[in-house]
Amino acid sequence: MNYVVYIRAKKVKGEQYLYLVKSIWDSKKGTSKQEIIKYLGKASQVVKDDIPVEYQDNPKILSVLASHSPQDIKKREEASGKSRKQLYKKLTDGEINSCVQIYDDYIKIFNSADFFDKILKPVMYQIGDEWANNKISIATEHVASNVAQTLVKIIMDKGTISGNKKKILLCVPVGEEHHLGCDVVETFLTSKGYKVFNMGTSIPSESVLNFIEHNNPDVVMVSITLQDNLKAGQRLVKKIKDNFKVPVVVGGFALEQEKIPKFDAEVFVNSTLNDLPKLIRTSIS
Repeated sequence: MNYVVYIRAKKVKGEQYLYLVKSIWDSKKGTSKQEIIKYLGKASQVVKDDIPVEYQDNPKILSVLASHSPQDIKKREEASGKSRKQLYKKLTDGEINSCVQIYDDYIKIFNSADFFDKILKPVMYQIGDEWANNKISIATEHVASNVAQTLVKIIMDKGTISGNKKKILLCVPVGEEHHLGCDVVETFLTSKGYKVFNMGTSIPSESVLNFIEHNNPDVVMVSITLQDNLKAGQRLVKKIKDNFKVPVVVGGFALEQEKIPKFDAEVFVNSTLNDLPKLIRTSIS
């Protein structure tokens, strides 16, 4: 089968909304069918970063994006680039108040989910890469990570919304000491009304299983930041699946690579936070 990827626009109440669509041609049947790869959002707000990485250099897709408010798109990309540079400096300098101000300024134009996906996440990935390649010290990396975690908690305090939706357990495998990913997801899902149990600290797998048994979460999400912890993550997922029927979702920086390790779970990678609620609904159904 051959397929073509393109952007489809849909007008709702005077606003254009964009979808990334795959058209698959079945030569045996002589027919084609369309599958939505991703809902991109309001046309005037979609930028290149919203497109999955494997399609970002497609000239036809870039041409469609440019046709929808090109000046707005350019302004968004410039604003995002500026915010990333500012946040990197303030995180590594340990200036939490300045980081909060960068967030406040950003969401005057955009939203919290965009801040996490397009600003905080790439900056933290950059800091992690620079530490791994000895471009910054371990002390600077620790300072930046601690400030980032404080920033996430402040953001959550600013926008927590109570709700009565599904219960989500966030956890990490044994040996994983990075819990920023869990904190970011907690902030986002809480703002959407989910009840979130954030167990973003390395504890024995048996403790995670015991918590699941007594609290009955609707979905378990496992965050893995370091590739050294992938095998521990696979073991944790296997234990959960061997003992419970609960859906499991795995994500994190460790999975942002060409060859994604196999898990007996849904893998959340190359996606945005706005895709999470749909993934949760799909996992539960």
